Amino acid sequence: MASSDREEAAENGQLKDRKVSWAKLHRVDSLNLEAGKVSTSPARHASKADWKTILSLAFQSVGVIYGDIGTSPLYVYASTFTDNIGHKDDILGVLSLIIYTIILVPMTKYVFIVLWANDNGDGGAFALYSLMCRYAKVSLIPNQEPEDRELSHYNLDIPSNQFRRAQKIRHKLEKSKFAKFLLVFVAILGTSMVIGDGVLTPCISVLSAVSGIKPLGEDAVVGISIAILVALFCVQRFGTDKVGYSFAPAICVWFLFISGIGLYNLFKYDVSVLRAFNPKYIVDYFKRNGRKGWISLGGVFLCITGSEAMFADLGHFSVRSVQISFSCLVFPALLSAYSGQAAYLSKFPENVENTFYDSVPDPLYWPTFVVAVAAAIIASQAMISGAFSIVAQAQSLGCFPRVKVMHTSAKYEGQVYIPELNYFLMVACVLVTLSFKTTEKLGHAYGIAVVIAEIITTHMVTLIMLVIWKISIWWITLFYVVYLSIESTYLSAQLTKFVQGGYLPLAFSVVLVLMMGTWHYVQKLRYQFELNNKVSSDYVRDLAKSPDIKRVPGIGLLYSELVQGIPPIFPHFVSNIPSVHSIIVLVSIKSIPISKVALQERFLFRQVEPREYKVFRCVVRLGYKDQLGNTEDFENQLVEQLNQFIQHERYILGAHDHQGADREVEPVISDQLQSKNSSRIHMEDDLQQQVDSTQIQMVSPNSEEEEMQFVTKAKEQGVFYLLGEAEVMAKQDSSFVKKFFVNNAYNFLRKNFRQGEKVMAIPQSRLLRVGMTYEL
Repeated sequence: MASSDREEAAENGQLKDRKVSWAKLHRVDSLNLEAGKVSTSPARHASKADWKTILSLAFQSVGVIYGDIGTSPLYVYASTFTDNIGHKDDILGVLSLIIYTIILVPMTKYVFIVLWANDNGDGGAFALYSLMCRYAKVSLIPNQEPEDRELSHYNLDIPSNQFRRAQKIRHKLEKSKFAKFLLVFVAILGTSMVIGDGVLTPCISVLSAVSGIKPLGEDAVVGISIAILVALFCVQRFGTDKVGYSFAPAICVWFLFISGIGLYNLFKYDVSVLRAFNPKYIVDYFKRNGRKGWISLGGVFLCITGSEAMFADLGHFSVRSVQISFSCLVFPALLSAYSGQAAYLSKFPENVENTFYDSVPDPLYWPTFVVAVAAAIIASQAMISGAFSIVAQAQSLGCFPRVKVMHTSAKYEGQVYIPELNYFLMVACVLVTLSFKTTEKLGHAYGIAVVIAEIITTHMVTLIMLVIWKISIWWITLFYVVYLSIESTYLSAQLTKFVQGGYLPLAFSVVLVLMMGTWHYVQKLRYQFELNNKVSSDYVRDLAKSPDIKRVPGIGLLYSELVQGIPPIFPHFVSNIPSVHSIIVLVSIKSIPISKVALQERFLFRQVEPREYKVFRCVVRLGYKDQLGNTEDFENQLVEQLNQFIQHERYILGAHDHQGADREVEPVISDQLQSKNSSRIHMEDDLQQQVDSTQIQMVSPNSEEEEMQFVTKAKEQGVFYLLGEAEVMAKQDSSFVKKFFVNNAYNFLRKNFRQGEKVMAIPQSRLLRVGMTYEL
């Protein structure tokens, strides 16, 4: 008797831990149909970190995200005054432009506004896009499910009816196919620009640092720069695990050097250049120089290269830590450096071509040179790591062909390495350095990629303000007008240098946009085809009755991209090989528009009728920073979650099999409602206990245990992978353009990038490919 009491208490504990509500027992199968809306839990608010942690992150952020903007003083004045300095007050005009550009863009826009538009702590173009996909159904691939909104990291806060403006914009976005295409195009374009930045940043940073060796000629500078770049890319495979604490001291020393040297020059040569804080000198500069002054804005803009990195690399840190590090260290150091160089140029205007090194006091020359080279390498490292990170995000969202993504750190989630991209960037950097040879020529190409990326961020953050933040329309208008005006002016100046090298990032972007756009477009068509041709559940019932189909021991995992329903590849597999494993799991790897999905929420199972045939559908939900892991871990996780699903389903089955018990409970509810209106909460708790105890009596633990043991035994007999490899081709009546992109461009990318089993690390000895042709 005591034993049965303990068993009952244990089962009570299990039910209590599961917190299964009675309403959820009667659910719609959302893996087969579009279920109705489900209630969402309130948004999760991250707990405030203590100041010790924030300051530690602020110190680490110095070494990761400020290398690019921190090395800009090496080449800004040389890139701005390409034809020497015409008038002494032009120095004040340019300094004033630099001061207010730094204040308005990196300081005000990024540090205090854009950083808050993060996606659960992650930044970048695809993070903004995934944020929009969560708040509005704008994804081109229709694989959203109600259960996804219940993930603990989803943080969905559906716009309230109180804010009609946000609702109207959201509905227009959801109904407009053009708006959906435009959003994904903008995200792809922004990603392409950052990758282009990843090519140009190492070139211009290393070249400008190495050019400080005065006795060397141009060829020697180029040769040393290429050697440094090749070495930099060769060590990428070791990862950047200790990137924060390793690089932060070097960059901190660099900022101390440039601020100290700047203050030295300021007080030694001409402290009156601080008059440049008066914006009147900007007006006078344009009056005096006209079109020439407008063109020179292309060089001035280089003082804020790397601003986008503050947002793109946000995932490693926190908003508050980045705000502290920029405001307290980076901002004053940059102002001191540019002011000091302006003071030096007021005395020696003829030295503008190599302002930074010429202004360094002789005793500090070589130490400064060494620190400059180290800072340039770190600046390059930050942009290369950023390129790896955003390509990994793009691939997980179905916008990039399959590449191998290797996580190089267990401590830092965002530290990834992509071999294919690494070698592409290395070759591109070497070719660009050989072609341009000087920082002045590279500066023409460099600015366009950065300013277009910033304009894209301005547009997407404005949309987030309208749809998600729902703030005053006047603040939104002010933000949009001010920053679009500033960045458009800089872009117009940059475009004047298109022929001199500005075409380079645009050429990179055209190639990448075509590649990513083609991949995403055909993936959308493939998914739509599978959705329209999914197999009815009746097929499995007929299959269970067929005596010709043999069952072989083990678990068979059939991979498909279809989230809802049974994929058409399954009957194709059975018709060619008339045998199935003792347990079949139809697995779909699905990307969720969040950075990470908790392990206990990653697997979503449903069972296909008849239940005794042991066919399950499983959606493996991954955030864009999640990885499947090695094969053994994945198999163990899947079997463990499948057993939990079986255990949970037994409670649901027991409830459905005893509808009479439901009807007996209903009169109790009615009586309690009439007699105890004042204690409704207690009544609901009592009812839940009655339901729970009813379920306990209905469940047979023996059948549950036997089914779980059957799954465990099947795993021991082997897990086998059945990979659906669908060839795609356009229909005969399709347009020439569609045939080109589907038959040629997409198939070229699919064959020349990694195949599915390599990306998912499937062991070849347990892999069976199933081929099929889709006419799209």
